[in-house]
Amino acid sequence: MMVPALDIATRVYNHNWKIDPIVRSLIDNDFYKLLMCQTVFRRRPDVNVTFSLINRSRRIRLAELIDEGELREQLDHVRSLSLARGESTWLRGNTFYGKRQMFRPDFMEFLENLRLPPYQLDKVDGQYELTFEGRWPEVMLWEIPALAIIMELRSRAVLKDMGRFELQVLYARAMTRVWEKIETLRALGPGLRIADFGTRRRHSFLWQDWCVQAMIEGLGEGAHQGRFTGTSNCLIAMRRDIEAIGTNAHELPMVYAALADSDEELRQAPYRVLADWHEEHEGNLRIILPDTYGSRQFLDHAPDWLAGWTGIRVDSGDPVAVAEYAIDWWKSRGEDPTQKLIIFSDGLDVEKIAMLFQRFRGRVKVSFGWGTLLTNDFRGLVPGDGLDPFSLVCKAVAANGEPTVKLSDNPEKATGPAALIEHYKRVFDVGAQQREAVLV
Repeated sequence: MMVPALDIATRVYNHNWKIDPIVRSLIDNDFYKLLMCQTVFRRRPDVNVTFSLINRSRRIRLAELIDEGELREQLDHVRSLSLARGESTWLRGNTFYGKRQMFRPDFMEFLENLRLPPYQLDKVDGQYELTFEGRWPEVMLWEIPALAIIMELRSRAVLKDMGRFELQVLYARAMTRVWEKIETLRALGPGLRIADFGTRRRHSFLWQDWCVQAMIEGLGEGAHQGRFTGTSNCLIAMRRDIEAIGTNAHELPMVYAALADSDEELRQAPYRVLADWHEEHEGNLRIILPDTYGSRQFLDHAPDWLAGWTGIRVDSGDPVAVAEYAIDWWKSRGEDPTQKLIIFSDGLDVEKIAMLFQRFRGRVKVSFGWGTLLTNDFRGLVPGDGLDPFSLVCKAVAANGEPTVKLSDNPEKATGPAALIEHYKRVFDVGAQQREAVLV
């Protein structure tokens, strides 16, 4: 049943953070982080990694909006969390097609004893510098909670002076917007597969949970009859009894590359990641994320065994161009593209989803990971741009003291020292790239 507008509005109006902490569970996190964490725990447990908050939307001066004491209180609360018994049971129950458990006993024991490590917080020129340093399998689980806390504190700062009725109207309008989007998606017809990827830049936990419930009701859920395939958020997946969705992310090749001792090792790092991934998961979760150092370059030099994988995720650049290139790549390797999956996940909203679905339906299996503009689209609902989504990330910026680099298919998303970015571009033979504005 849909949650009434009054419910969320009243909770926001009466905010008591001990009742509504921003992050309320260790598994209020994305599923792919836990899957990656297991791989790291078993294969690179002693690598020291530094994560850092990066605000790409510098016009939003977060340290002037968000109270430092409140931020520390929320971060400290996350450090107090541990895996509850029911959460552990749920994680252990996740299997590959009803067969082998996804999470192995040694990793579960690690997770059950985990408390997130300390953080470092400073203010510099109107922005927060928030960093986490330590053993890779421990610090990596800070990424999603850190982003969710900053995003929700920004929302709370904007809403704090609104009255009860203003909040009721605000959420009623936002709910109407989400429902209209769902109706547009429903009209696309059969074959649509879409998941919630909105944890990291959500308006709030309560709002993400409401959006997931709306997707279930509006699109149907489940492999047999539903167009809504599940959520990346483990806690919501557990509570709503739906599928947890996720595979891997840029973090793995970025750290592997930083640990390379030569240019040849650097070139092979993205493939070494997937070889380890394949071995760890025994041939399951075979989705390629090719854009860390350029999608075309990745596919051009990929070993033949990768062509047999299930599909790819498109997360930067021109999605049409990347998908067309992938289709041609599969054909050139003797694979049937109609049996392959392309997951689009970059800056999606309904118009873009509809365009991509209509273009590629029937040519490949098409799926979508819908993020910020599902769980945080309040554009125009308050004066000015106070609730507009913005681009905030938390990236691995160093591994064993060596800086990491991400090139992406969009240079606006590149991260790392400028000189090292240029070196990586030469090693990976990345030529001129088209710059595209980054909304989220």
